[in-house]
Amino acid sequence: MALPAQTAPVLIPDANSNNRFDLSAWSYINTAADVDDLAQASQAPAGQWRRLGDEDRRHISVDKLWLTFSLFSDKTRLTRIIALDNPLLDKIKLFHLINDELVDVQEMGDSLPFAHRPLQSNIFLYPFEIEAGDKHTFYLQISSQGGMYLPLSLWSANELAQMTESSSLISGFQLGGLAAIGLFSLFIALASGSFSYSYYAGYVLSMSLLVATLNGIAFRFLWPDWPELQQLMVPLLIPLVTAFALMFTEKVLQLKYQSIRMLRFCRLGAVYALLQLALVPFMDTATLLYIEVVSVLLISSILMVTAIRQAVRGHKLAKLYSIGWLGLLLGALGSSMIYLGLVHIDIMSQTPVMIGLSFEIVFMAAVLAIRYNDERKAKLKIQQEALQQAERIRITREEALRAEASSKERLEKMVQERTLELEVTLRELNEVNQKLTEQTTIDSLTGVKNRSAFDKRLIAEGRISRRQQAPMALLMVDIDRFKAINDNFGHLAGDQTLRAIAACLQQNIKRPTDLVSRFGGEEFAIILPNTSAEGGITVAEMIRTSVNALVIDWEGDAIPLTVSIGVSAEVIASDTHPTALLEQADKALYQAKNTGRNRVCRYSPPQDRTQPS
Repeated sequence: MALPAQTAPVLIPDANSNNRFDLSAWSYINTAADVDDLAQASQAPAGQWRRLGDEDRRHISVDKLWLTFSLFSDKTRLTRIIALDNPLLDKIKLFHLINDELVDVQEMGDSLPFAHRPLQSNIFLYPFEIEAGDKHTFYLQISSQGGMYLPLSLWSANELAQMTESSSLISGFQLGGLAAIGLFSLFIALASGSFSYSYYAGYVLSMSLLVATLNGIAFRFLWPDWPELQQLMVPLLIPLVTAFALMFTEKVLQLKYQSIRMLRFCRLGAVYALLQLALVPFMDTATLLYIEVVSVLLISSILMVTAIRQAVRGHKLAKLYSIGWLGLLLGALGSSMIYLGLVHIDIMSQTPVMIGLSFEIVFMAAVLAIRYNDERKAKLKIQQEALQQAERIRITREEALRAEASSKERLEKMVQERTLELEVTLRELNEVNQKLTEQTTIDSLTGVKNRSAFDKRLIAEGRISRRQQAPMALLMVDIDRFKAINDNFGHLAGDQTLRAIAACLQQNIKRPTDLVSRFGGEEFAIILPNTSAEGGITVAEMIRTSVNALVIDWEGDAIPLTVSIGVSAEVIASDTHPTALLEQADKALYQAKNTGRNRVCRYSPPQDRTQPS
């Protein structure tokens, strides 16, 4: 048996040179489909062999390929170790020949139990001794569903031990940091019930397991006797990590309040990742890995753009998230390009993503710490407000007791008055209910209350406000440029506009005690019992925004809608006060109309313009 004609044995550096010796540059590859055994490989025509080059890394899956190289020592006996530093290769069959005589055959790979390896290491090692003048020839038959990265090198025992110790230390620090953050987040999630911490704990712990699998550590220490599980772990963990990352991003960037479109993307992306997870037992591993790698690139890029947009808008956590995610994204991009053969660098394909992941750990830990601190401050603020409220309640209660002791007769009289007013209110409500059944209080065009119902409710709610000393808010709503709608589109379009506005008002009024009525023409009036001016303005802004979003399609033309709203709110002090409050809301409405329309104005009394002499 002999090497291809164009090869020559490579001189092994002497014992004084213990550095790593790269064999990839001296190796030859044969990918012919008809080469099945050692005899066929050694007798294959020279044209079937070529030097191992960058183009040979473009494969994610190879059913069978052959590598060969030859070594010799010219001066002394040496002990060396051949290392193939890709823990994810499925099956390797090594043939060792001395002076063209077969002396050993070894089978390795993560499709076999871990104990089957010649040396118990995360990577594939083969030790041998070489006498001066002997020629050692090696043939490697390799099959794998993963990336065909083939970092083939020759080590002395001392240098390999030092390299292994350094690599183990780095991997230990990285996995220890990941596991610590994951468990810390998990404990916080269990204690607080926070979805954010739950998703981040799932992300970090699944990423830890993926890193351990890529480094061969998980196969060595967790499931050394289950090679079938080792074959499935990478395609299982990649979509799981992706799903947790998407769900964590949704929470930490508060997409529910910031971007509904990205919220939907994150949720659909998580479902897509889980579907990939379900397809693992039924799909070809090489095809699934290719899909998963491309999906990770696409999803990571979109999440990066989203985080940057949120950071530009001033989202505090998004800034740190963007920095951390950028590091991971660049690492994932580098690893993916190496894995897909788009970039040719003499490093493991997982090395860039490991560096990026370590970078991300620091910044994501900062994100969690800041969020935890914000939540703690918010909780303390709520507790302080609760204590202040309790103190106010205590003071109010003491004042009430003192008032009761000093004016019992007056309080009894007030109770009688309140009882009488309640009876009057009950009778009025009964009358209202009877009239509702007759549909006499409903505006026939819009379906909301009419002016008559509004006037009666205004008097009744005024009495309640006066009795309970609770504020009552009135909103006067006017459709902007309604006459132009009638003139340009016709009165039927105007009627449709009134109905649409009335429906929008009803949708934004939540409490059963609130009242929406058509005041006249294109004006509507709203009564909000037990509502302050600030509450009235909040409701008015909701109405204005909702109406602004309405577009009526009338015979192919869009009718844009806006409203102006006047707001007035006070505690009713007399029987004539509700009418005055209505006039104030009307003045505020005209102020909104005169200052540009499509706005909310609160009534404010005119200022004294007299100047001191």
